[in-house]
Amino acid sequence: MEKATLGGGCFWCTEAVFSRVKGVIDVRPGYSGGWVPNPTYEDVCTGLTGHAEVVQITFDPTVISYKELLEIFFEIHDPTTPNRQGNDIGPQYRSIILYHNEEQRRIAEEVIKEVEKRLGKKVVTEVKPFEAFYEAEEYHHKYFERHPNQPYCRIVISPKVKKFMSHFPDKVSLTARP
Repeated sequence: MEKATLGGGCFWCTEAVFSRVKGVIDVRPGYSGGWVPNPTYEDVCTGLTGHAEVVQITFDPTVISYKELLEIFFEIHDPTTPNRQGNDIGPQYRSIILYHNEEQRRIAEEVIKEVEKRLGKKVVTEVKPFEAFYEAEEYHHKYFERHPNQPYCRIVISPKVKKFMSHFPDKVSLTARP
């Protein structure tokens, strides 16, 4: 098993998508990329901790590659807007890849070049070494599954999940649901 740590806006969205990916064993929402140890959600929301909302993904590389995870990641968020995803604004919502080894760094840089060529725009995704992951409070875990009718879930998360499922049908876990 390997780990990937990615931030592409609100972690409720990225958790909802990656929990439906074939080969993903576990997805945990949390905070990473900053300098404040053991931050809370309220701390991170101030934008003063340096942390981004991220998901830490445990995956089976014999089923899905790190590159394939990144291809999904870049499809489900806008990597060209700094510190923002839709109405979620602030450095905690920045696009970020925290690589766990040099191979992940190399792949991330390669995929970013491919995305820039495809989009014809500069990708602002931060790529930096993984240092620490602070798991989010329990009420953030499986948020979409527990609150599917909440307006944010219906308006923001559900379309991202559907986009993943339609763009990557061969990557959808058999246990996934829309």
